[in-house]
Amino acid sequence: MKKYTVKSKISENLVEQLLHNRGVKTEVEREVFLQPDFVKHLHDPFLLPDMEKAVKRILKAIESDERIGIWSDYDADGIPGGALLHDFFKLIGFNNFINYIPDRHIEGYGMNIEGIEELKYGNLSAGEAGIELLITIDCGIRDIKEVKRANELGIDVIITDHHEQADGLPKAFAIINPKLEKSKYPEKILCGAGVIWKLIEAILKTKREFIKDGQPFELPQGKEKWLLDLVGMATLSDMVPLVGENRVLAYYGLNVLRKSRRAGLLKLFSMLKINKNTLTEDDIAFMITPRINAASRMGHPRDAFKLLVAENEAEAESYAKHLDSINNERKGVVASIVKEVKKRVKEKFENEGEKPVIVLGNPDWRPSLLGLVANSTALEFNRPVFLWGRASDDASGVLKGSCRSDGTTNLVAIMETAKDIFIEFGGHKLSGGFSVLFEKIHTLEEALIDASTHTVNNDLEIEVDAELSIKDITEKAVNEILSLAPFGVGNEKPIFIFKDIIPEKINRFGKAKEHLSINFRDGGDTIRAISFFASPDQYGDSLKEGIKTNLVANIEKSDFGGRREIRLRIVDFFL
Repeated sequence: MKKYTVKSKISENLVEQLLHNRGVKTEVEREVFLQPDFVKHLHDPFLLPDMEKAVKRILKAIESDERIGIWSDYDADGIPGGALLHDFFKLIGFNNFINYIPDRHIEGYGMNIEGIEELKYGNLSAGEAGIELLITIDCGIRDIKEVKRANELGIDVIITDHHEQADGLPKAFAIINPKLEKSKYPEKILCGAGVIWKLIEAILKTKREFIKDGQPFELPQGKEKWLLDLVGMATLSDMVPLVGENRVLAYYGLNVLRKSRRAGLLKLFSMLKINKNTLTEDDIAFMITPRINAASRMGHPRDAFKLLVAENEAEAESYAKHLDSINNERKGVVASIVKEVKKRVKEKFENEGEKPVIVLGNPDWRPSLLGLVANSTALEFNRPVFLWGRASDDASGVLKGSCRSDGTTNLVAIMETAKDIFIEFGGHKLSGGFSVLFEKIHTLEEALIDASTHTVNNDLEIEVDAELSIKDITEKAVNEILSLAPFGVGNEKPIFIFKDIIPEKINRFGKAKEHLSINFRDGGDTIRAISFFASPDQYGDSLKEGIKTNLVANIEKSDFGGRREIRLRIVDFFL
């Protein structure tokens, strides 16, 4: 059972209280947090490992017109990262490059030898030169065999990545990664696109400060800032902590997105009825990111890449419609799996009794969709959920899955206790992924249930920022709260408790009535609260029309469909 407590009150000023709750206590820290400065608050890119070496090699390739390959991951970090380097090269007038994004279902994550050989030899018959330099984005740090093959083919490899290194490192020409053991870079948790942005910064700094003659390109000071829309999108999509340098990149990235000239995004904004001028991190996370990710989950990630780099309206509209269509297809598949999972859980509980952990799978389920299903299931049944499936073309005997927690259980602690059952696993306390051999799948449930009973649960007590009443929610107060945006990991949306308020009217909305809308009254004050993909039933006796309850919620401002509304976003109820 969750228990909510209010953090110690230190100020009557709401902003000061919220800043204190986030560890922002000095005047300097306050200025950095509330007024990010693009010049003062970004770190020197040359503090990153191998940066100078990488810059020199790339400039040599540009000057010699060598063909460069850009290998990026297939998610909403890697795809914008690939588009970022693509657009930068175009801006400086360099066109001898090719973007490569692997097929999620056929090639899987990271580099592969077949793809490297294709970049070297694939188009020779058409008179197109093979690559001589390969730059990775959001991958490569563990691809030892693949880099070795590239070296054998005479390809220099520059790895830009942000994942943890393994025991050994690939023998690449250069490795730019803030998490390397030798790294002295102050910001350890940049996203993949953030790392490639630092590389671009370093290239421009070199050209503008050190090289006087024979420059192979010119770029007016500041023009590169138009590329921050992609950096901001990736930073918000990849769930990196939105503090320090990431906060600066997300903050300015959102500012550029609100002025975006990018044809594909403009079409997507229009199609989804997103007001570009008031774009928020939620619009990115819940509207844009799912459509970028749908490309790899339901088709090929190249389609999302083409949306981001589209140069004319017809092409932009075509890809925007396609991504929206396959995202709707993805929703349908997810809804079907959710329905199947919930039916199986109820039948299982009726026949075998309730289990502390839900573990289910089906070889026909796509692993790439199971995180969404697990999240919905965990919230409804209030316990951790582990779901597994198999890629349609995977004959390796390895099953892959996703897990989600309802917030009361640390998933990593459970998986660590049951680590012998897994091939690999990872994540954090609320979400994760895992892989397991087919022959061990019949013991997975038992192992996880046993692990959950031996795992100390310290996550039951949840601190909220403050206790408010509905009358406290003024336009001024909301604007003060939003001054802390963008919100995300490390700077979560402020959470408030509203005690003894009355739900007057409980409604459902959405095409399938899958969302929850409740009108609340507190004395003479009223407000609407919503929750997506939620049912009144999941809150039990804590939510009944006309009966006082205690609400835990965020405060938000919505401009959806051109209708401005201050409302609450439901987190939980308790008596």
